[in-house]
Amino acid sequence: MRRVSILGATGSIGQNTVDLIARDPQAYDVVALTGGANIARLAEDARRLRADLAVTADPGRLQDLRDALEGSGVEAAAGPAALVEAASRPADWVMSAIVGAAGLAPGLAALEQGATLALANKESLVCAGALVRQAAARTGARILPVDSEHSAVFQALVGEDVAAIERIVITASGGAFRDWPIAALTSATPEQASSHPNWDMGQRITIDSASMFNKALELIETHELFGIDPGRVEVVVHPESIVHALVGFTDGALMAHLGAPDMRHAIGYALHWPDRRVLPVPRLDLTQVAQLNFRAPDDTRYPALRLARAVMARGGLSGAVFNGAKERALDHFIARRIGFLDMAGVVETVLERFESKAGLIDAPMTLDNVTRTDHLARDWADAAVTRRAG
Repeated sequence: MRRVSILGATGSIGQNTVDLIARDPQAYDVVALTGGANIARLAEDARRLRADLAVTADPGRLQDLRDALEGSGVEAAAGPAALVEAASRPADWVMSAIVGAAGLAPGLAALEQGATLALANKESLVCAGALVRQAAARTGARILPVDSEHSAVFQALVGEDVAAIERIVITASGGAFRDWPIAALTSATPEQASSHPNWDMGQRITIDSASMFNKALELIETHELFGIDPGRVEVVVHPESIVHALVGFTDGALMAHLGAPDMRHAIGYALHWPDRRVLPVPRLDLTQVAQLNFRAPDDTRYPALRLARAVMARGGLSGAVFNGAKERALDHFIARRIGFLDMAGVVETVLERFESKAGLIDAPMTLDNVTRTDHLARDWADAAVTRRAG
């Protein structure tokens, strides 16, 4: 019986993971589930999977969680320290699906205890790729990508020589506004940005898809995960979301991974790796798909991609700056304090301000420095929004 934990169990990735584990409960010993404000969902899943521990990130909701778990025998805890403690509990496999920079410390804790880390939290690699890789190397832990694009690349590389990679192409749906006139984006609302044409995801990642900030993070993640030079990582807009990624080799071959837009494919591959198991995902009928379309992303429409390439070129702690500023800019857009197109401007302003302060981006990459940089980037993003509003 495999010991598993799910960090971020109440989000879309977490819920898909819960679904797969619940289909074969005798195969898993669930060590810990963690979540945010959705206490009812967290408690229900902890009971259903007979978890040892359930943790909410919100310290103020501890009593609510205890009440919801009363009589179940499931231990309850709350707060950031409890999240790290949950991730530190011995497990064979840990899903890292906490959204944002908040997932970094728990993910590192899981690696430190030697667990296989199924990584859906791309922000960990964006903010602190070197720290994540070092932790895995130190303990012999394995990182398995769960983003659909990076899982596709990982699968395409099975049995291949990494030295033979010529390029990696990750695909983007283009999000809710891929066919909107650019001029109309100035009045785009959070509700409109939260409706994805292909994927069923949470609000924040769906808006990030519309702005292409999600793909910008994935560009950096590709570089960090596979050690590929940034100049050899490409993005193409693929409206059907059927081809998840392609790997080009030095002999001219291009290996593509195709599948229905269902995250249980990538999650299931990571859960059962190195084996393949039957998964409850739709099977493609290529005669129904009929055609696959691809086009180059428009830099005017998607400035996040340009910023991501600048971050990769700069290195140091610039990834933590980029992600922290992006998360706060998104908060302000959801709160209607800035427009959809303003998010990229806020992030660029914060990056430029950090670059002007000698030594900040080039400070040693430690967890404390990454955390400090993340907090400062958020503060400066708030200041940039205030200046725009004033």
